[in-house]
Amino acid sequence: MKYINAIKQAMQNLAKQDNTVFIGYNILYGSRAYGTLNDIPENMCIETPIAENLMVGLAIGMSLEGYRPVLFIERHDFILNALDGIVNHLDKIESMSEKQFKTPVIIRAAIGAKEPLYPGPQHVQDFSSAIKEMLNFPVIDLKSTKDVIEGFKKASTLNSPVLLIEKRDLYDTE
Repeated sequence: MKYINAIKQAMQNLAKQDNTVFIGYNILYGSRAYGTLNDIPENMCIETPIAENLMVGLAIGMSLEGYRPVLFIERHDFILNALDGIVNHLDKIESMSEKQFKTPVIIRAAIGAKEPLYPGPQHVQDFSSAIKEMLNFPVIDLKSTKDVIEGFKKASTLNSPVLLIEKRDLYDTE
């Protein structure tokens, strides 16, 4: 199975859960998350402006209301814009509330592909190591199709946040 097909299958499995909602930009229009949400009903997708910190806040709020948001950050580089919400809020809500509140947010952050057309240095950066140091919840590198399958399976069962790092250069690999 190709890496991208494993992601598509994971999205379809998540969509079977009544409380799942997909959040991000280019998820309802444009590339539909690089084609990984093509088979997801449009009524399960919330298209946002390019405002990553806002998207994290929306995901947090929806998770507090019983949803399992799947937040798609199209370019890993721009996760930097979301770090306030991720590090200071999403990562801390459970401990700040003395475990009263849970935020089962799944974040998909894609590291840009260098081929077939190099998009420039600001679209292919990888901040995974630094982000892992900042967060108490799982940050999973998806380095293979097997990692995709296992990572999304784990994410779908957690009652806490998880960040899954996709590699666009691997989408067409087995």
